[in-house]
Amino acid sequence: MKKLEFSKILFVSLVLIGAVAVSSCGGKKKITQNDLGTEVITPCNDDEFPTSKTHFRATGTSESTDLSMAKRKATTDARANLAAVINTTIKTVTDRYSNERQVGNAQEFEEKFESLTREVVNQEMNNVAIACSKTLTKDGKYKAFIAVEVAKDELLANIKDRISKDQKLQLDYDKMKFEQIFNQEMDKMAGERP
Repeated sequence: MKKLEFSKILFVSLVLIGAVAVSSCGGKKKITQNDLGTEVITPCNDDEFPTSKTHFRATGTSESTDLSMAKRKATTDARANLAAVINTTIKTVTDRYSNERQVGNAQEFEEKFESLTREVVNQEMNNVAIACSKTLTKDGKYKAFIAVEVAKDELLANIKDRISKDQKLQLDYDKMKFEQIFNQEMDKMAGERP
């Protein structure tokens, strides 16, 4: 009788241990909960597609009952975020450049240079590449996630091309110094990522 009870206890224990082992091997979960709330990890996110030493990147999301509208709005959001990242970086580079280099009329140079780079950034927004695109659907709604990118070298080449067509800017522009500062800013942005 004792042998039968021991066997039952052993069997139930093994089943429970097996159930716990199988449930703990359920794979990586995309949603985690803690005392602060639920963390949701989205596709095409900034951690997956950060700005790097070679590319400016940004992401966007949108939700709609219409699939094409969700994608279009997410793309518009990502492009706006990308333009903001590029403009902020160019502004920082221009400020550092004009401070480190003795530019004739620094304010005039900065204004003219910022105007030129805004035109280049607007032009670059037509050459944006989609790095990631995912769409999820639930309850008749579509949620679109987009990551876009522009190559740093392409942007620099367009800036240099525009400067070569402006004689006044050429006087105060040192290509090597500008590129050096630009690359330092890109390295700094890439280094800020965990």
